[in-house]
Amino acid sequence: MKKIFLFTITGLALLLSSCKKDWFDIKPKGQASFETLLNKDGVNLLLIGAYADVDGVNNQTPQREGWPAAVSNWVWGSVAGGDAYKGSNSGDQALINDIAGFYLTADNTYVNSHWMLEYDGVLRCNDVLKAVKLATGMTDLEKVQAEAQARFLRAHFYVELTNVHGKVPYIDENTVNPSEVPNDHLVWPEIEADLQFAIDNLPVSWSDKGRATKWAAKTYLARVNLAQQKYAKAMPLLQDVYTNGGFKLVPDFIQNFLIATVNNAESIFEVQYAVNDGFGASNANLGDGLNSSSFKSSSNFFQPSHALVSAFRVDNDGIPLKPDATDYSAADILPFDPTGQTVPYKQFVDPRLDWTVARPGVPDFDWGIPTISWIRDPNNGGPYMSKKSTYLKAEKNIYSSTTQRPGANANNFRKFKLSNVILWLAECEAEVGSLRNATTLVNLIRNRAKGSNVVKFDNGVPAANYKVEPYPADFPSQEAARLAIRHEERLEFALEGARFFDLVRWGIAGPVLNKYLSVDGKIMPSLLNKTFVVGQHEIRPIPQAQIDLSKKDGKSVLVQNPGY
Repeated sequence: MKKIFLFTITGLALLLSSCKKDWFDIKPKGQASFETLLNKDGVNLLLIGAYADVDGVNNQTPQREGWPAAVSNWVWGSVAGGDAYKGSNSGDQALINDIAGFYLTADNTYVNSHWMLEYDGVLRCNDVLKAVKLATGMTDLEKVQAEAQARFLRAHFYVELTNVHGKVPYIDENTVNPSEVPNDHLVWPEIEADLQFAIDNLPVSWSDKGRATKWAAKTYLARVNLAQQKYAKAMPLLQDVYTNGGFKLVPDFIQNFLIATVNNAESIFEVQYAVNDGFGASNANLGDGLNSSSFKSSSNFFQPSHALVSAFRVDNDGIPLKPDATDYSAADILPFDPTGQTVPYKQFVDPRLDWTVARPGVPDFDWGIPTISWIRDPNNGGPYMSKKSTYLKAEKNIYSSTTQRPGANANNFRKFKLSNVILWLAECEAEVGSLRNATTLVNLIRNRAKGSNVVKFDNGVPAANYKVEPYPADFPSQEAARLAIRHEERLEFALEGARFFDLVRWGIAGPVLNKYLSVDGKIMPSLLNKTFVVGQHEIRPIPQAQIDLSKKDGKSVLVQNPGY
């Protein structure tokens, strides 16, 4: 089912940079020389190696299982964005606390591991581009489509680098000495050029699921424009995908997070996963393999925050109770029953809450009723568990790994969905003043939530008081539209790794995260007395190890970010 790409040859690409002819021109045994790959099959193998790096799992970094660079961005996007705590116990992967509490230093190995993985992906893409120019046995169309895929992927890796580290050195297939390239500008123009080439040359679909398409490239370029607040450029791209891409909202919200419904009608670009294929869990979602209850994943990282759970509250009309995240307070924290016997919060909540978060007293798919006993250390991670990257009990040992990490499974990561496009388009409409259009788009998502199934007990009774309704009238102002749309994105895409980057691009990271730290810091020891510094913490440091390695004429060419 999941073996769309033969990721089993991932290791092949790792050899390319080091495979040089020795003095005697003897080809090393057991290694692939670059010359043997200058043909159609070789280029495709190199390309698959580049796709394989997207998931963030790589044996070349200290944290080999992908936590620092998981494509889900659960550390840099969700934990740093206040939607989740590190979880587990206080000492396990304690370096994540530095990221969550904004006291990160340049020698934190998560910083360097993230950098190394993403640049490994860049170099794999560059190898494809070098090989395409010299390859034989390929038509012009095959060459340009291989180049377009490599440039799409290279753009992805540079987006990840830019989001986390800010200004990074731009290394392409023509770079002679990477260690001498400075980080003297944001590489958005180069990213945009790669994505535009992908748009111009990729097909609208492939028989292989998981390959980049024209629609994926347009969606990605729109996202890059949004990151720069270039709404006028993002809007026509999103409108084109929405109107002409042929994608449809699936009828039920949860269908975007089940193994049984991967690659569905809503999906624009998915990272493909496989399990039990003879390669351990390395082809599964290993970077998220620890992110569920203890008995599923052994470690119980990535636990949803009180702040996130409280955001799903609605009023008696099914409208968000507090869309302004700066209005969050200790009084908003939902009560919970440690035994899991009841659901103490009796007011209305958006039904998406219990498809996103496993709460005590509320059924977790077919696993039963969660209790605090499911959690490794409730005092460190709170009472909640994440659900979106997990698997069903009925799928255990079939679509979950039987080796390595038991939490690793075949649940694809949906990088881009039509729901992303709809809410990003609503953002653009609000920014240009089309409040009616913005309201209509947001209500498409809310109506889907309204029509979706809700979590129920075995007797068919809803597990909580669920209610969600569309907005009854057009947003009254641009500011009201912004609050509503941003809140909707938080609910719809919760725990999908976008929250921190959204707060930064909206320019509200400081007030939102300092409010979160002041409230949840009184509950979570790792967040106590921590502060987000505006003008510094929007980006993270350049790894000190890379500054030390990157030199020209004996001097470091990489410049550290302010405050680090």
